[in-house]
Amino acid sequence: MRRIRPDVDIVKDLLEAVLLARPDSAFIQSLYQQYAERGGLSKKQLQGLYSKALKIPSVSPAKMATLEAIILKKSTREKSVLPGSSPLYVRDETTGQRITAILERYPTHKRVLYFRSMYENNTPLSVAELAELQRFEKLLTK
Repeated sequence: MRRIRPDVDIVKDLLEAVLLARPDSAFIQSLYQQYAERGGLSKKQLQGLYSKALKIPSVSPAKMATLEAIILKKSTREKSVLPGSSPLYVRDETTGQRITAILERYPTHKRVLYFRSMYENNTPLSVAELAELQRFEKLLTK
């Protein structure tokens, strides 16, 4: 994070002030260690620090306002919405009826058997394969 005045560290000052007021707080101790190791905190961690610092009257309102501005400046991660629960592939019933009608008359027709296996495995038939199936239906069911 690029700072205008690197000698002023509001987050560290607030961490130390809250740590002095509440030395038994494990949350603030862990935040202080993380800030010392990494040099920064996440937005959620800063919000937690803000809520803890609000309860301490000795903390300067100017530092609180600066921390609030830092929190607002950080980006918020949002989870994407789950897709609908619609199935990936919906069988075309007319195709299944065509395949069944052809196989009733000619149960050993290899190409139509192949189409049936594709249909049963929920593999979509291409436009050319559908046209071929329609042509077989016209030729074989007459």
